[in-house]
Amino acid sequence: QQQQQQQQQHLRPGTMKVKVISRSEVAHTRDRRDDVLKVARNPDPALHPFERAREFTRALNAAKLDKMFAKPLVGQMDGHSDGVWCMSANPRSLSAFVSGAADGEVRVWDLPHKRCVWSVPAHVGVVRGLSVTSEGNLFYSCGDDKTIKAWRFSADARLRGKNARANADSDAEDDEEEEEEDEEGDKLHLDQRMVLPVSTYSCAYPMHDIDCHWSEPWFATCGDQVDVWDRSRLEPTVSFTWGADSVRSVKFNPAERDLLATTGSDRGICLYDIRQSTPLRKVVLRMKSNKLAWNPMDPLRFTAANEDHNLYTFDMRNLSRALMVHKDHVAAVMDVSYSPTGKEFTTASYDRTIRLFKSGSGRSHQMYHSKRMQRVFSSVFSGDGNFVLSGSDDTNIRIWKSNASQPIGRLLPREREKLNYNRKLIDRYKHVKELDRIHRNQLVPKLIKKERERKHVMAAAQRRKVDRQVRNGGAGVKPKPERERTILKELE
Repeated sequence: QQQQQQQQQHLRPGTMKVKVISRSEVAHTRDRRDDVLKVARNPDPALHPFERAREFTRALNAAKLDKMFAKPLVGQMDGHSDGVWCMSANPRSLSAFVSGAADGEVRVWDLPHKRCVWSVPAHVGVVRGLSVTSEGNLFYSCGDDKTIKAWRFSADARLRGKNARANADSDAEDDEEEEEEDEEGDKLHLDQRMVLPVSTYSCAYPMHDIDCHWSEPWFATCGDQVDVWDRSRLEPTVSFTWGADSVRSVKFNPAERDLLATTGSDRGICLYDIRQSTPLRKVVLRMKSNKLAWNPMDPLRFTAANEDHNLYTFDMRNLSRALMVHKDHVAAVMDVSYSPTGKEFTTASYDRTIRLFKSGSGRSHQMYHSKRMQRVFSSVFSGDGNFVLSGSDDTNIRIWKSNASQPIGRLLPREREKLNYNRKLIDRYKHVKELDRIHRNQLVPKLIKKERERKHVMAAAQRRKVDRQVRNGGAGVKPKPERERTILKELE
């Protein structure tokens, strides 16, 4: 009371004490007229009892918008006169890309401009394999004509200079001059058909696949046997055989320099060590595996694309059991390729679709298809992992976004923050039934839907059969896990 009396004595007659909130005018002034006004918010949870309900509504709207704005197809590149059989991306360039067709033609593409840089009739028959070296300046092709050829991405310095000038002129000229440039580009394209390979290697058998080493000047081919070549020699340095059947694909391990894996027509997956004269291990599955891919970020694991519509991920240290069985395709899986991050992989199938799987998930989270796309033979990620390229039997190469709803182009800071916020909301509430139903909902072609229903009926009948065997077979009959059911035997 004494203090209050003293304060009242200091106040002059007719004055009043007022408490105000002081804020900086600079911090609360809009830079532009379209900017959002800054609003002060009290974070006390007692003042916001419905915060969790509002956040869930935002997550639900974000999931719906994510599906509404999903436009995965970026474009397509045509020019091949036969089905696109194999493709390979350049590890040192985001724009360079090479493809091979069933008529023996090899084309080098410029992805940002979606056009062919040059093409050449490389082989007589189907181009079975393409692989780019670790330096990114050469790529190798192999085919049914028993030859291996090495090519440069930039075929000739004179042609490369013309092409660079043509690209510079196309940005500054108007529409009429662009038409003239297209004619000049066609002449340049015809000139590049006379490009000769850097080197040619002959083999005694038709080859089915080729793969370049991740760090050494080596490459491996497969056919009747597995051969490891050195670029400076015309004869293979090491050869491996196991059985009488042909080998369908070969891949070097990204971490262990002397290790490679193959898949064969005898339904086996083999591991080879170049330092030894005999193969290491072999596992035999129920059906044949068409392709194989190592995880670049986890080099102990690899995924095999199988004829039984599934993919199997193995740990090379234990081949008696699959780590994961990846399902969803309704026809044979023809190709598999990991993204540079190793977190997901893409698959190509005979059911005319490509699918994207998380490396640790058994179901696909994206499925891409189009009305005109036929059986897909090859599918690879771009160098940055933002796009997926597919080559199909309709002679076209299609470019898809790895994230279907991700916008292409430069984003404003507010747009980027909003997208990141929506992504975090979806990830936080992804276990809720409403969001999970929206996330799993996909429009599929009628043929795939019917095949999926037929597979569900067959799987249910098989489960009933196994249950009866276990129930009536006695104590010695036990059901086999699905991850071990497809493995017949392991050889060493």
